[in-house]
Amino acid sequence: MRALLVVNPAATTTSARTRDVLIHALASEMKLEVVTTEYRGHARDLGRQAGESDDIELVVALGGDGTVNEVVNGLLHNGPDLDRLPRLAVVPGGSTNVFARALGLPNDAVEATGALLDALREDRERAIGLGLAAGTPGTEDEAVPSRWFTFCAGLGFDAGVIGRVEQQRELGKRSTHALYLRQVARQFLDEPHRRHGTITLERPGQDPVTDLVMSIICNTSPWTFLGNRPVYASPKASFDTGLDVLALNRMSTGAVARYATQLLTSSPERGPHGKHALSLHDLTDFTLHSKAPLPLQMDGDHLGLRASVTFTGVRRALRVIV
Repeated sequence: MRALLVVNPAATTTSARTRDVLIHALASEMKLEVVTTEYRGHARDLGRQAGESDDIELVVALGGDGTVNEVVNGLLHNGPDLDRLPRLAVVPGGSTNVFARALGLPNDAVEATGALLDALREDRERAIGLGLAAGTPGTEDEAVPSRWFTFCAGLGFDAGVIGRVEQQRELGKRSTHALYLRQVARQFLDEPHRRHGTITLERPGQDPVTDLVMSIICNTSPWTFLGNRPVYASPKASFDTGLDVLALNRMSTGAVARYATQLLTSSPERGPHGKHALSLHDLTDFTLHSKAPLPLQMDGDHLGLRASVTFTGVRRALRVIV
């Protein structure tokens, strides 16, 4: 088997020595080409080249969720094709690794490499669904290129928090849970729309849902992790179904305290709920419009401000090694 290993040298939980060990382990089982990313978007370019090649059968992403997202967007540059495109494997090297853990992989890079090699020997794979987001036709965002996401997206509050965290990391701060919690508090205090939401959710054949303050779109469950604790925004979300949505129409101090507590105590059986929470399951197509541009994130990457985004849940979009 010919495989491409895409390595993010800035992966936060792997050292150069660990990466060398993993590379040797993988190279012992396959004809391996190793490329280290050198710039933002490099992993996407490598994924696209692999997807357009005739002989690469497997692409392994060694890095965090951002690296995985780039590789996936490169592989699917010309759209899904289960019969033609290389399979994807992930060796987690980031701080959270939601996608890899949602697939059931160990969060340790060495253990995950062992599990990957076992899966390859036993030919274990699955076809998973992905989310696709694009600028809505007929709006000011219609020219925004479409982008795939593997586990979540968000328009509004959570994307604003991620944007703040990215700014702090650019200043040299480490990505810690304490950093995220501080930025959550600052985003809440600065949030201008927390009492009067600007978001409208539209879906075919249903009445619009208006005045939403924030929206989280999940392609799988859990939504994220706090250390080893999984957090379930949409417990029913799955790689085998469409997209799930959790939206809030109020973010008063009391409402935030209530829903934050529900998130922290969430389980595979029960997520946030109440009169100010909207939960939708297994959606194929829907659009989020906002009266004012809001932050957008996908797979934990802040993508700037958007006023209208159309989401599509695409089943069986990619084969992954599990």
